[in-house]
Amino acid sequence: MLMTDPERVADLEAAARRLPRGAAIVFRAFGAKDAVRQGRDLAAIARERGLVLLAGADPALAAAIGAQGVHLPERASHRAGAIKRARPGWIVTAAAHGEAALRRAFAAGADAVLVSPVFESRSPSAGRPLGPARFASLVRRGAGPVYALGGIDAATARRLMSSGAAGIAAVEALLEP
Repeated sequence: MLMTDPERVADLEAAARRLPRGAAIVFRAFGAKDAVRQGRDLAAIARERGLVLLAGADPALAAAIGAQGVHLPERASHRAGAIKRARPGWIVTAAAHGEAALRRAFAAGADAVLVSPVFESRSPSAGRPLGPARFASLVRRGAGPVYALGGIDAATARRLMSSGAAGIAAVEALLEP
């Protein structure tokens, strides 16, 4: 999963075009005035390339751009079930930063959970890293697919190969050619 960040991903469209078929993009608009236009451009690329597009934290934006669902921050994961009832075909993912949040997200109806930070991260909101052993333990306790986020690059992703993770999510690591 590519997590967009306007400060760290300069060209969203180019980034989307480099992703392999089946990858996902979490479009985090962060209040951008042209979010709908950007999101619709990403949606067109996603359809063309066989990608999944989720809007970050904003079901209204997801609907406006034709996304396939929404990614919720941990503080909003309790909304997963209501969103899925309102939009039965949507994929709803949520963020979690520990075991209690992971359990709450799945209990609320999230289809998948992104657990972070697994490793040291440049994200301003990243807390203390879980490390690969604790992450793997959380994956085993999850009630569905768990993705690793935070400090993911080629080397750290290899350290998660036996964790049971459904996949990885990253900002800059997926932009490298």
